[in-house]
Amino acid sequence: MGLNVVNLVGRVGAEPDVKYLESGKVVCKLTLAVKRPTSKDDQPDWFNLEIWNKPAEVAANYVHKGSLIGVQGSLKIDTWNDRSSGALRSKPLIRVDRLDLLGAKKDIDPSAVPNYGGDGEF
Repeated sequence: MGLNVVNLVGRVGAEPDVKYLESGKVVCKLTLAVKRPTSKDDQPDWFNLEIWNKPAEVAANYVHKGSLIGVQGSLKIDTWNDRSSGALRSKPLIRVDRLDLLGAKKDIDPSAVPNYGGDGEF
């Protein structure tokens, strides 16, 4: 039996990188800064996130640099051959299955949300 579950809450480090593939699928890549509760220094841990399909569309429309989000997914090791040296390279990333927008409603741009009535309700 195997278990590969990652839960993170943090702030987005840069604007999401969104790609719409010819197959109709959507992929969104972004970085997430997570502070350790027991850490004495102010340096966060940084995670690379990969989000697909409907959650990727939500991220593309509502997530921005500095947004507070929660994610659940699995750890994946991305591997490739370096173009210049041919050496095998790898980096860990989190393949996100669930995306939760945790920021306050006032942090979301009302003009970007369909059917927003201006009364604070979505």
